[in-house]
Amino acid sequence: MTIHPPTTPPCTPETTVEIRVRGCVQGVGFRPTVWQLANRLALVGEVLNDGEGVLIRAAGPRERLESLIEQLKCDPPPLAQITDIEVRSGLAPLHRVGFTIVDSLEGATRTDIAVDAAICAACTEEILSQHQRRSGYALTNCTHCGPRLSIIRDMPYDRAATTMADFALCECCRAEYLDPGDRRFHAEPIACPACGPQVRLVALDDGPWLAGEDAIGAHTTPAIEAPIDEAAALIRQGQILAIKGLGGYQLACDATSTEALERLRRLKRRPTRPLALMVRDLEMIRRYCRLDELEQQALCSAAAPIVLLERRRDEATGRPLAEALAPGLDRLGVMLPSTPLHVLLCQRLPFPIVMTSGNVSGEPQLIDDGRLVDSLSTIASHALTHDRAIARRIDDSLVQLAAGKVRMLRRARGYAPAPLPLPPGFEDISPGLALGPQQKATFCLVDSQRAILSPHQGDLDDATTLDDYERNLDDFLALYDHRPAWLACDTHPDYRTSAVALRMADDADLPLDAIGHHHAHIAACLADNGYPRDAAPVLGIALDGLGLGEDGGLWGGEFLLADYRHCQRLGSLKSVAMPGAGAASREPWRNLLAQLIAGPGLAALTQRHPSLGVLKRLNQKPIDTLTGMIEAGLNSPLASSCGRLFDAVAAALELCFDHQHHEGEAPMALEALAARALKSPQSRSSGAITPYPFALHRTQDGHRILDPAPMWTALFDDLADGKHTPLIAARFHLGLAQGLGEVVGDMLDDVVGDMQDDALDEVSNDNARRLSSTRNVEAVALSGGCFHNRTLLELTLKCLAPLPVQVLTHHQVPANDGGIALGQALIAAARRHPLASDQASDSPTSATSTISTTTTTAPSIATVTTATTASNNAQETGHVSGNSRTDHFPR
Repeated sequence: MTIHPPTTPPCTPETTVEIRVRGCVQGVGFRPTVWQLANRLALVGEVLNDGEGVLIRAAGPRERLESLIEQLKCDPPPLAQITDIEVRSGLAPLHRVGFTIVDSLEGATRTDIAVDAAICAACTEEILSQHQRRSGYALTNCTHCGPRLSIIRDMPYDRAATTMADFALCECCRAEYLDPGDRRFHAEPIACPACGPQVRLVALDDGPWLAGEDAIGAHTTPAIEAPIDEAAALIRQGQILAIKGLGGYQLACDATSTEALERLRRLKRRPTRPLALMVRDLEMIRRYCRLDELEQQALCSAAAPIVLLERRRDEATGRPLAEALAPGLDRLGVMLPSTPLHVLLCQRLPFPIVMTSGNVSGEPQLIDDGRLVDSLSTIASHALTHDRAIARRIDDSLVQLAAGKVRMLRRARGYAPAPLPLPPGFEDISPGLALGPQQKATFCLVDSQRAILSPHQGDLDDATTLDDYERNLDDFLALYDHRPAWLACDTHPDYRTSAVALRMADDADLPLDAIGHHHAHIAACLADNGYPRDAAPVLGIALDGLGLGEDGGLWGGEFLLADYRHCQRLGSLKSVAMPGAGAASREPWRNLLAQLIAGPGLAALTQRHPSLGVLKRLNQKPIDTLTGMIEAGLNSPLASSCGRLFDAVAAALELCFDHQHHEGEAPMALEALAARALKSPQSRSSGAITPYPFALHRTQDGHRILDPAPMWTALFDDLADGKHTPLIAARFHLGLAQGLGEVVGDMLDDVVGDMQDDALDEVSNDNARRLSSTRNVEAVALSGGCFHNRTLLELTLKCLAPLPVQVLTHHQVPANDGGIALGQALIAAARRHPLASDQASDSPTSATSTISTTTTTAPSIATVTTATTASNNAQETGHVSGNSRTDHFPR
C-alpha cells in the first residue's frame, strides 16, 4: 500500500483535506467505516464512491485527520484491500455540520471490484437463531459477507447496479441500511424474508417425490425453511440435487452413498475426477480428514475455498465416506458452507455431501435459471433455487498446503478478481490485456497500478466454454472501463485465445505480442513473489504437460534463464516422441513405449524381464506400428514434457495404463503412491529410499539435457524384484527432484567457479555470453503445473536448499496455466516500456548485460511458426499446429 503525503503545505490546526483511497474499497463497508471513524473523531465532511474508489473530504484538527488516515490504513474493513491513499490539503473550508455519506459519482472506473465472501459468523448466528428476523433466511448478508462480483452489473457498486435492483427494501431493511451503527449500513445486497429473494424447491423430472415422514408438508419448521427441509430429505433418500450457489449451480448428493456417487459420475460423465465435499463444520471435517492449522485458517477464511486435506483411514465415528469420491487418492477436496443456503442445508444432514459444479463434464457451470431444466434435469431430480440472479459464473477456488504455505491451485471465488500488486519497476506502463492460455484459461487486465487476473475460466476446447470466456472478457473490460493499448497472447497459433487476440488486434488496430508459454510461467512466478523488474535474471524451471517452445518445438521440462523481457533456454528434459500426438496425452502406455525406445529399449527390457506383466501388456499393443511412426517422424512430435514422463512412469506401474479420463489422472495417482511411501515409518530412517538415477548430458553448444534413461532400467529391475509400487513411485520422485537440483547446481557452477574473464575467450562467443549473463543470478523460480505435485515441490525445494540461491515458488497465483496470463501481461509490458537499464543491457557491447543479447525475443503472433532445424520436430510440430481443431494438438 502506498501513502502519498499532502501535495500542498502541511495541515493547519483547523483545515480541510481530501483523501483518495484506491483499491478494493467498494462493496466492503468502507464508507460506513469512514463515517464511524470520522464521527468518533468529531470531524466534519463527507465520503462517497466514485470511479476511482472512495473519496473523503474531511475537516478538523490536524492530529485527528492524521488519526483517521492511520486507522484506515491499519484497521480497514475485513474485505477491503487498500492499494493507495493520496492526501491533498490546504483546500477551501467545508461549510457543513457533521459527517455524511453521499451518493456515488459517475466516472471512469479505476477502482477494484470486491470478491464474493463466505457468510460471516454474525449472519450464521442470526439465521440459526430461533428469535431473529432473518431466522432461517437463506439469502442474508451484510457489509462483511455475501455476494459481490457475482451480482455486480455496473460500477460504481450500488444496489441499483446489481441483480438486487428489482428487490425494493422493506421499512425494516431500509432502516438498517441507513443506520450507521448497523452492520448492514449501506450493505447493497441487504434483504430479508419480507422483501428479498425467495428459496424454492423445483422438480426437474417426474419424481420421485417424498413419502412418509419425509413427505413435503410433513414438517413443523416455518414455511421459509420448508424447501430446505425437503431438499435435505431428498439427499438422505439418495437423490442428486441441483443447488444454486453463489457463482453458479452445483450438484449435491450424499458423500457416504456409493450408489449416489456412481450415479452422479455416470450422469455427469465424470468417471474418475475427484469430487469436492461440503462438510457442516470443523468437527465433522476432523472425523474424516487430518487438519493442519494453516489448512483450518484457509477453510474458515472469507474466501472459503476447497482445501485439499489428507483423508483419515481411521474414521472412528460417523458414516464412512464412499471410496468413489477420489479413486486411488489419499486427499480429499473439502470446503465449509459458504452461503446461508449451504449452512441451513448442511445443518440438516448428519454426513458430508458432494458439492460439485452444476454442469455436464466439459461445459461451463450453469448460471441461467431459464436453462435449468434443459441442462440439469438429466442429472438432478430437483433444484434448490432462488430468484436472485447470478450476473457471472464463478467457480470454487482450490488450494493446498505444500512446503509450509497455502498455495493456489485454482483462483476463483473469494480470491478473484482481487488486484495483484505489480512488482517494482512497472509503475509507468500503459494499460494492456493478456488473453492467457488454452487450458485453465484466464485473462489479465494490467495498468500502472495493478494486475486484474480473471477468475478461472476453464478449458476452451468446448465451444460453450469459449463463448463464456469471451462474454466474461467483454464484461470485465466494461466493468473496469479498461481500454488496452496493447495485447498479449501465447505463441501457439492454434490456441483459441490466440484467435481471440488476433481478432481484437485487427478490430481495434492494437499491437499484439506473442509470448513464449514457459517464459510466461516463469514471469508469473516472479510476479507472484514481487520480484523487481530491474533485478538479476533467474534460473527458471518450468515443468508442465506441453507448450509451444520459442524454437517452435514442444516443450514441457525446461531450464531457462529469464527476466521479464528475455528468456534463454539453457537445458531441458530429454525430448521424447509422442506417438499419436494428442493421443499420447490421453493414453499413458504410448509415452511408456516412447520412453523405453528412447532409453534402454523395449526389446532389451523384455529379454531381461520376460515374465514381467507390464511388459507383456505393452507388447500386446501395436508397438510395431508406433515404432515405425516414431522412426519416420510421423505424427510423433518430440517433446521435452515432464507431464508425459509422469504418464510413462504411471503406466509402468499400471496406473491408468490404457487411458486417462481426465487431465493429470495418472500423475495424481503416481504422486499418491509416492506420498504413502515417503510418509511411512520405514522411509524416515536414513537412506531407506534412494532416488533413481538420471543422467545429465551437455550438447556441443552447452545445452543441458536431463535424461531419464538410466532410471528405466532401475525401475524395471525393482518391478521384477517385486518391490512395492509406492516405493517405486517415491524413488522416481526423489530421482527427478535430485536431477533438477543437479542441473541447477551445474549451471551455478559455471557462475561461481574460478573462471576468469580471459577464460571466457576460450569458449564460443554465445556460450561466453551465456556464462557472463548468469553471473548475477541469485534466484531460482519454479513454475508449471507439475509443481502442483506437492511431493515433487517439497523434494525439489529440499534438493535446492544447499545451493546459494533464493527459491521462488507460487502461492497467490496458480503454478499451472491459470497463471500464464499474468506472466504474458508483464512480459509484454516490460518489452513495450523498457527501462533505461533495459536499453543498456540490450547493447551487444554493454559490460553490464544481465541477459545474453542473442536471446530470441518472441515474434508477433502473425509471424509465429512451428518450424525447427530438427527435421523430425519440424515435421511433427507443423502437423500439430497446423490443425485447426485444438483437441488434436498435444497438451
